[in-house]
Order: sequence, then structure tokens, then C-alpha cells
Amino acid sequence: MKFLIIGASGSGTTTLAKALSEATSFPHLDIDDFYWKSTNPPYQIKVTSEERKENLQTDFEKHANIIVSGSLVSWGTYWETAFDLVVFVTLDKEIRMQRLQQREVARYGDKLQIDPIIQERSQAFLAWAKRYDDPTFTGRSVKIHRDWLRSLSCEIVEIDSEDSIKNNVLKVLAIFFNHKS
Repeated sequence: MKFLIIGASGSGTTTLAKALSEATSFPHLDIDDFYWKSTNPPYQIKVTSEERKENLQTDFEKHANIIVSGSLVSWGTYWETAFDLVVFVTLDKEIRMQRLQQREVARYGDKLQIDPIIQERSQAFLAWAKRYDDPTFTGRSVKIHRDWLRSLSCEIVEIDSEDSIKNNVLKVLAIFFNHKS
């Protein structure tokens, strides 16, 4: 069984994917690990488009059962038929933005207050993430995600991440076990 967990930044896609990975023992691949080079602080240098696509597909194809978290909208048509189940995670915008602001503080600590480059990048990221619900935004948005989801060949389930992680894991596992029977 191959799962994709997709949603807005800060909606809980990685958290849900990690919890599902623990519950199923399926490996978890996070798109950010393929999109960004490993740096300290993180998320500073992008991997080339071709390299990240090749690396993800290679790692993905090593496993019969796997959970992937993140947006694959611009990663090519291969992904339109690669999954057995896609979980679209939603969350109220205000809660999502609060989570992201807290995550930025946890990620960068004092650097967020004293490093002008980190400040600028963090502010740009938060401004970008805030536009997810804007139907006119041409970057990653709920409209682009929903349009892409319509192109997929598998079942899609929508999960509200305001519910507990435990309940959401149980919902997805119920669907998983329904597929197996």
C-alpha cells in the first residue's frame, strides 16, 4: 500500500505521516528531504528539480508499502498513478498559521531575532504560506492541490487535522484495512 499525505504547510501532513509510519511500520519519505539540501539552518538551498525527482522515485520504488508526505503537484505525471490512497489534510487557516509561527521559533530560536537573513526568509515563508487559501495565488494553494487531486487515479480521503492525531491515524488505518479486505 502506498500512501501520500498532502496539504498546506503547517496542516500536519508530516505529523500524520510519521504517526502512520509508526502504526504500520511502513517507511516514511518527506518531500522536504528531497527538495532541500541538508543545511544548518535548514531549508536554505534547493536540490535541482531533476535530482530531487530522480532521488524520490528511486527511494519510493524500493518499497511495496510506503508513506510519502508533501506536495508532488509539480513533480511530474509519474505520481498521478503511484499511490493507492491519498490523504488530503486540511486545517483552519488561523490555527495553521499559529502552528507555522511556533515552528519557525522552534526551528531557528534566537537566530530568528538576530539574523536578518533568517528573519527575511522566515517572513517570506510565512507570507507565502498565508496565501495557501487564496484562490488567485499561483503558488502552492488549496485550489492547485484540489485540481491536482482530481487528476489522480486512486482513492482520496480528506482529514481535518484539528481532530487528534490518534483519531486521524485510526481513520486512515480503517480505510487501509478496508482496502486489504
